Amino acid sequence: MPKPPRSSLHSLRLYPVKSMAGVTRDSAVVEPWGLAGDRRWTLVDDTGRVVTQRQQPRLALIVAHTLPDGGIRLHVPGLAPLTVAVPSPVDARPSGAGVDGGTVVVDIFGTKVEAVPVTARPSGPDGMCVTGTDGTERTRGADGGNGTDGTGGAANGTDGFGGAEDEGGVDRRLSAFLGLDVRLVHLDDPARRRPVNPLYARPGETVSFADGFPLLVTTTASLDALNSLVAQGDHPDEGPLPMDRFRPNLVVTGTAPWAEDDWQRIAVGDITFRVTKPCGRCVITTTDQATAERGKEPLRTLGRYRRFGGKLLFGQNLVPEATGTLRTGDPVTVLD
Repeated sequence: MPKPPRSSLHSLRLYPVKSMAGVTRDSAVVEPWGLAGDRRWTLVDDTGRVVTQRQQPRLALIVAHTLPDGGIRLHVPGLAPLTVAVPSPVDARPSGAGVDGGTVVVDIFGTKVEAVPVTARPSGPDGMCVTGTDGTERTRGADGGNGTDGTGGAANGTDGFGGAEDEGGVDRRLSAFLGLDVRLVHLDDPARRRPVNPLYARPGETVSFADGFPLLVTTTASLDALNSLVAQGDHPDEGPLPMDRFRPNLVVTGTAPWAEDDWQRIAVGDITFRVTKPCGRCVITTTDQATAERGKEPLRTLGRYRRFGGKLLFGQNLVPEATGTLRTGDPVTVLD
């Protein structure tokens, strides 16, 4: 009898800005709160609530790449690339909100989290403070005209993000693309900013701007099984669905379909993970990540075959029990 295939890490993905396009990596560093560089940035609306593809499917069309210093490079359709440096709470202090002086309060699904805005809010009624990638600040006049730069000289018509004639910087460009007033913010200290849900966490466990847990794992076998069901359903033309609909961090191959339902602890290479709870899926899974268009699947099929306790389930949430480096091809072992 042939041996079953060995389970292994098929692919690694991270999402530098929450709900923007994912980036595939051959290796990634595991930190206590998730993969290094994963969801350390997010957009918020004018009330401070996190903006995701649930409300703005066009976020899928924006690609963010991490830079060695922690900054990001944004590729927005129709715009020159935007390079955004990691903001400092000191630089952001004119915003005037938040317990740390230079932070703002972000509402992520009802939880309040401190984060650092990239662009400071107006320091007064006459202008807007804009922080460029070189760390200097300029003020845009209330009439929309050129203001002054941080040295007292006239602004030169560029915005510090690789473009020209746009004094408002990255927030204005992203707002224009989405048709919604948004701000880009950075999670400066994930070790203390946002605890994992205490119902599933151990003391001191924290998470980035991910929905609720440091990592998400899916399996190729379960996707194949789901696609077979989609093909038999009401909208077979929408399949087969790619894995990017489910926005995992880790994709495992060489398992039986739905094997992950029974996992409690796994090891990927030398790093162990606790499996906390299944992942309930939302409307984002119906969004084509290449076009931002929405359909009915997979929620229609998940509702028929994968409904548990009112949730439509696909994949499992993970909390790392150690740190280290993951590489595609690493063996995956079920410990419990």
